[in-house]
Amino acid sequence: MLRKLRIKFIALNMALAALVLLVAFGMICRIDYQGNYDDLQTAVRNARINVALSESEQGKGGANPDALQKDVAPDEQADEQAGGQAAAPDEQTDNQTAGQANTQKQSTVPPRIGKGGDDDLLHIPVAVYRVFSDGSYEAMGARSTATISDDTASAAVAYVTEQAKNSNASGLSGEIAEVNLLYDAFDAQQDSFLVAFADTSYLSSTMQLARTLAVIGFATLLAFLVINVFFSRWALRPVERAWAQQRQFVADASHELKTPLTVILANTAILRAHADDTVGNQSQWVESTQAEAERMQGLVNDMLELAQLDSAATSERVFGEVDFTDLVENYVLQFESVAFERGIAIESDLAPHVRLRGDEKRLERLASTLIDNACKYSNDGGKVHVALSVGGNGREARLVVRNSGDVIPPDDLPHVFDRFYRADRARTRNTNSYGLGLAIAQEVAKEHGGSITAESNEREGTTFTATLPIK
Repeated sequence: MLRKLRIKFIALNMALAALVLLVAFGMICRIDYQGNYDDLQTAVRNARINVALSESEQGKGGANPDALQKDVAPDEQADEQAGGQAAAPDEQTDNQTAGQANTQKQSTVPPRIGKGGDDDLLHIPVAVYRVFSDGSYEAMGARSTATISDDTASAAVAYVTEQAKNSNASGLSGEIAEVNLLYDAFDAQQDSFLVAFADTSYLSSTMQLARTLAVIGFATLLAFLVINVFFSRWALRPVERAWAQQRQFVADASHELKTPLTVILANTAILRAHADDTVGNQSQWVESTQAEAERMQGLVNDMLELAQLDSAATSERVFGEVDFTDLVENYVLQFESVAFERGIAIESDLAPHVRLRGDEKRLERLASTLIDNACKYSNDGGKVHVALSVGGNGREARLVVRNSGDVIPPDDLPHVFDRFYRADRARTRNTNSYGLGLAIAQEVAKEHGGSITAESNEREGTTFTATLPIK
């Protein structure tokens, strides 16, 4: 049973750990993917907007030859064309060479970074194209930071053109899974529009992150499994100990009940065998049956009291003020007659007016158990000393019960508070002891926030010390 419980404990912990790691790593991958996707969208949008703004500024500044040509009058345009045709070939060649040099110089100027740098700096390679109404297109290399093969560009442009025809919106963006491109388009002019493309392989970093997190998660779960195996043994140790104690308790209780039941059944059989005889002649068996029944009743009552002490919470009990001095003194007086019959001297040294907050009946059981045990296990003509004092700067009461007699062996001393444990089992029948008295006394002390300790040696005898807080 404990093995199955440990397996369930480990499985539950591993399932919870795996679920937590899965949710955490899933959120990390999702956030990383969304961030990368947003970066791609921002990059293609900024690239397309920058090209549009650049063309607009060129048109306003007169730098666009096409724009200048449209603003010139027809006659002047003809003269200008004639003059242009009359220009020397060498001069035209020199002008073209100079223009190409200026264009190349302007396009190769590196972007500015750092404070005061370019706001449109693109960290992701982006290719920008102008698509015309007839389906043709041209690359805008001035602001592009990437190139696309002809086949891929044709397929991508055809896809974007088709989407633009089916859409009434002025802006259009999306992903082309067939060619691994993300696009952003805008209808800037009536006969053409700009579209920017970025490679979606930039999102592959999320897959790499997911693989890395998977390896880390597997290693973490493996290490957690090893730790969990050892931890489960430690965590279930109290359960195992309680289970063993319960089994021992049931076995001991069955053993203790077995003897009186056997005697009662035997006496009953004898009475039935002599059914015609008078009760007076059978009084021996009747008295024996009554004595065993009383022993069983005492055992059952002790077991019920232990069960109540185990189940009752201290916070739920209502404690009252108890004069512990009077309580102990009364029990010392009660046991004087018992001790006198065996020649045992009882001495007491009780501090006056020691008051506690607690359950009076429980405290009576504690005091009576300690004094009763001291008288039972003291040798004939011995001595029992009962002392009550206040210690711990007035914060605790100490009840010390010491008796002379046989010393408890060192191996048995740690177990004297165990249930059904007796160091001298041969004297059980003579003392009517079941080994539950000290266990009950210890539970009462714990219930009141105190404790009981035991010491035994040849010089001082056996001493039990109960320490209870004064509240």
